[in-house]
Amino acid sequence: MNRTIIEEGPDSTVQLSSHSALALLRRLEWRVRHAVENVLSGEYRSAFRGRGMEFDQVVKYEFGDDVRDIDWNVTARLGEPYRKKFVEEREVTLLLVFEDSPSLQFGSSELSKREALLELAGLVMLLGAVNRDRVGYVYAAPGGYQLKEPVRGRGPILHAASTLLGMPPPGLQYRRSASAGIATGLSVPPFVASVMSTPPIIAPPASKKAGTSEKPADDRQASAQPPQLEIPWQLLTRSAPRHSIVIWLSDFSPREAPEGWGMLRRRYNTMGFRVDDPWERALPTGETLVAYDPLASRLVTLDGSAAQRLRHLEWVKRRDTAFRDLFPDPLSRLVVGTEESRLDALVRFFHARMKTRSHG
Repeated sequence: MNRTIIEEGPDSTVQLSSHSALALLRRLEWRVRHAVENVLSGEYRSAFRGRGMEFDQVVKYEFGDDVRDIDWNVTARLGEPYRKKFVEEREVTLLLVFEDSPSLQFGSSELSKREALLELAGLVMLLGAVNRDRVGYVYAAPGGYQLKEPVRGRGPILHAASTLLGMPPPGLQYRRSASAGIATGLSVPPFVASVMSTPPIIAPPASKKAGTSEKPADDRQASAQPPQLEIPWQLLTRSAPRHSIVIWLSDFSPREAPEGWGMLRRRYNTMGFRVDDPWERALPTGETLVAYDPLASRLVTLDGSAAQRLRHLEWVKRRDTAFRDLFPDPLSRLVVGTEESRLDALVRFFHARMKTRSHG
């Protein structure tokens, strides 16, 4: 069942059609199959499952059974040893949470963060299809959200993945110029607000007409803010069974944990996949850039000064700290740069999880 609450703005443009998204996924699929069959060698499944077993029933203990499985409560009550019987879990449920914030549309090179994160999401969904798992997603954008409940099978998962990759990016124009009456806006680095200390430069107001009143500056400033992006976390408990894999994909700007996050971490195996642009890791040198920030309604200049670099470093630290707080286990965090191979990063991620669990 699909559940959709999406409001498209007039300035939204489709980045990938369903046809082109499906073609891209089919080009990626052979790489995924090669990785699963020749590189990962089952580590994708083992990295998620741990023992890979779930409780079935209580049976009498027999010589040679694992003593760790003895159910001591039943044994004490019946006066003879009983053990818990486990069966292998045949299926994993993957639920991706894709946070499509406007900041994802920034890219200092050929690839934007949004393109890299969508490819990463597509690769994870294809991994689930190859391993015969159930795969679904929650797509969250400023205009609303879309829920695709987990499905099984190559065809349905490919269709779900192509739908996700074909979602239009959220619009960047959140206000119109008061003087010209036309929408303006450029995608700027998400850390701009943290490195700039100059006051906002607001476009001059339109000439006052009879019978009208000028909008206060504070209201003009407020209108520049983007719609609030809310992820429907409560829907997850009704969309995925307990112990499912929940992968949150975002660029993870500094933030507090969402309400009920602790409960979600206990119920699910939560992971965070983050994408970084090189400029987010270090400001460029030897360049001065000027851009209009539609989210703050001001012109910004990145000149690489010592003060800007210090504020940028502080922003990086806040961002990394918030990311670690959301996902304390290092094996639950993946950070990929837009200049890196997303598939190679996934392979390293699963290798690291498997290596740690095999030595645990």
